[in-house]
Amino acid sequence: MQAFAAEGHPLIGTTLLQNMERLALETQALEPDLTVNWQAHPELRTGSGAEADIWLHLQATATLALTCQRCMGLMHAPLVVDQWYRFVATEEIAMAEDDQCEEDLLVMVPQFDLLCVLEDELLMALPLVPMHAQCPVAPVLSVGEPELTDIAIEKPNPFAVLAQLKGKKV
Repeated sequence: MQAFAAEGHPLIGTTLLQNMERLALETQALEPDLTVNWQAHPELRTGSGAEADIWLHLQATATLALTCQRCMGLMHAPLVVDQWYRFVATEEIAMAEDDQCEEDLLVMVPQFDLLCVLEDELLMALPLVPMHAQCPVAPVLSVGEPELTDIAIEKPNPFAVLAQLKGKKV
């Protein structure tokens, strides 16, 4: 990772959505040509210690087909990731520094899995409640049993009830 960061050349790639199993489970219409476009730009920055800190800037875009929770129709949700990470030597250092720093921390490991981190970020970028800004079809709202919805229940006017109470002597 040190050599990769020292070079400073970004990695640019396109990954098929179907290769990201956890993210693919979230989509409603998994098409074989859906992709995630991403780039990872490493850099060395002067740190508090003797050695420079390794940083990684991860950016990605994707569009997932999700179910709109208002109209229950298919919607296409754009996902955008733009995240900075700083690498630390151990899990203990990461736990100790996590509360004081704004950036996300990653532990330096021999076999760093960039696509796993990318998939994690895309999962976190999913909307909590996917909804169209304006549904293409008005949602059908219904409550209860269908045969009961046809029966009109007349509620008394609250002011008429008050007028009746006013007329009574206590």
